[in-house]
Amino acid sequence: MDPGLDRRAFLRGSSNLLLAALLSETAACGSRPSALPASTQNAFDKHSTAEQVTLGLDLTGRTALVTGCNSGIGYETLRVLVLRGAHVLALARTREKAAQACAGVLGPGIRGHATPFRCEQTDFDSVVACSDAVRALNQPLDMLICNAGVNLQELQRVNGVEKNFVINHLSHFILVNRLLGRVKEAAQGRVVVVGSIAYRYAPAVGIEFDNLSGEKRPYAPTELYGQSKLANGLFARELARRLSGTAATANVVHPGVVDTKMNRNWNANMPLYWRLYGRFLGLTYRMKTIPEGAATTCYVASSPALRQVSGAYFEDCHIVVPGGHMQDDALAARLWSVSEDLTRPYLLTNPS
Repeated sequence: MDPGLDRRAFLRGSSNLLLAALLSETAACGSRPSALPASTQNAFDKHSTAEQVTLGLDLTGRTALVTGCNSGIGYETLRVLVLRGAHVLALARTREKAAQACAGVLGPGIRGHATPFRCEQTDFDSVVACSDAVRALNQPLDMLICNAGVNLQELQRVNGVEKNFVINHLSHFILVNRLLGRVKEAAQGRVVVVGSIAYRYAPAVGIEFDNLSGEKRPYAPTELYGQSKLANGLFARELARRLSGTAATANVVHPGVVDTKMNRNWNANMPLYWRLYGRFLGLTYRMKTIPEGAATTCYVASSPALRQVSGAYFEDCHIVVPGGHMQDDALAARLWSVSEDLTRPYLLTNPS
């Protein structure tokens, strides 16, 4: 197999993002800016854990919200923020799952606490009800972490829209917009969107606005997952622009390819020629552990060094410059407008 072949042609129709990760090893995920404030520089790397990057922080008195809290990096994010003293509003598909997650993070040395909430992100009425319950607490939100996500292997739709796009982007678009007033009320509120390097495998046009149902061509799981992750990044970028002049910030993070339930079957399902291709390139690949995968999220949500950083893309706890459509401001503005059109009945009429 020719190592110089077109990546997109090779990946089209594939749902195997481990291959994407292998191929990404041949080039930097993103370049670091040549000049960054000294305060944002650190010694963390892809092996740093969420506990390590928050060591010494006291988050007592801070309130965080985490979607998808009951497993994977969402659960680890919940655990570490509670460990450091935060009050975490823990969102899961059912209140039972959220309550189990909250109970699971309690133990010796825990300084914070957690409150469970139901938020079924395929059901926009549930997202609205959850946001109303959070607003009713009348507490500023210091950290709003959009973590929940799916990576579907076959075409599914919610109200006529492809399900990756609904859960990974639109449900969070509703949640964030309904809670943005609470974020602005915090001394320095932060929105952290968990994206992915998979944004690179979105369709060539970036966002297929004329095919958000996913029906107009053969289903390509990698591309449509990539499209939803590109939407995460563009959403954070446009939100950061809209927050300019306030104390609030918005950033997007790539957690790495993490050993979670969503990704664990990659090695078993990877065809032999993909394995051989990785060997041909001389690549070795180890998924991140869950504590490593939650590190960048926890760092961006809590580090005092990032008070004035907004609109940035982070990998391994460092700012990098993403490629492709991730810096397309016109596309970000259009995505925001289309997202408003798709979710208008669920948005606040007079957000505050």
